[in-house]
Amino acid sequence: MALVRILVDGYSLLHNWPELAPDQPRHSAAARDALIQQLTHYQDAVGTPITIFFDGTGRRGPASPPEGPSTVEVLYSRAGQTADQMIERAAHRFAAWGEVLAVTDDYAERDTVIALGGFATPCRDFIHQVNAARREQTEAVAGHNRRERHRYHRHRSI
Repeated sequence: MALVRILVDGYSLLHNWPELAPDQPRHSAAARDALIQQLTHYQDAVGTPITIFFDGTGRRGPASPPEGPSTVEVLYSRAGQTADQMIERAAHRFAAWGEVLAVTDDYAERDTVIALGGFATPCRDFIHQVNAARREQTEAVAGHNRRERHRYHRHRSI
């Protein structure tokens, strides 16, 4: 089966990615927005939908409004609920359509998602995947731009 969705434990990933929103508290709106922006670019690069789950009880500041159809899905847990519980429920629900990838450093959470038929990865490994995909995307765009400039100059000189 194909990977149908990436499920991200937002605060777990933020705590492992200090380069995002440096000098900002990890639970701040600025840090969350930086993560959402970075994962939106990643989603665009790989084509797999992403849902980021945040514990709502730790949320400070208003939720960011969606920017458009390609923006990742962002969900906050309610009182008495955790992001981990939401990830487990989502992994169970998506199992009928394919495999999910859970991004978290919580070992119990990873084991649960794997038991439900999905995959799991530690945050640091996922950060490396995101950075590699972004580098590949940047290189592909630069190569395309070089080819287009060459083609444009070749046609202009004729």
